[in-house]
Amino acid sequence: MSLNQRLDKWLVYARIVKHRSDADALIEGGHVRLNRVRVSKTGHALKPGDVLTLTLYSGVRVIKILGAAPRRGPASEAQLLYEDVAENPTTQNQDA
Repeated sequence: MSLNQRLDKWLVYARIVKHRSDADALIEGGHVRLNRVRVSKTGHALKPGDVLTLTLYSGVRVIKILGAAPRRGPASEAQLLYEDVAENPTTQNQDA
């Protein structure tokens, strides 16, 4: 598998969105930033180490790309493709 992968495909394979058309709408709507720069092209290449900032219905997610996938697999495989960088606010409140 190539280390680079299209942004729209990666969002589907990592199970961030369910359909590629949803990924396209998210990207073209300006809700995706790659390494702090807004991305408007769905075919933008991702590589391990890149950081995505996504504005979703559930809130803002900041994730670090760890790898690429050849297909949309089970959730257990998808979770290995990224690391959630943003701290979970519910965890912070429990510690206080």
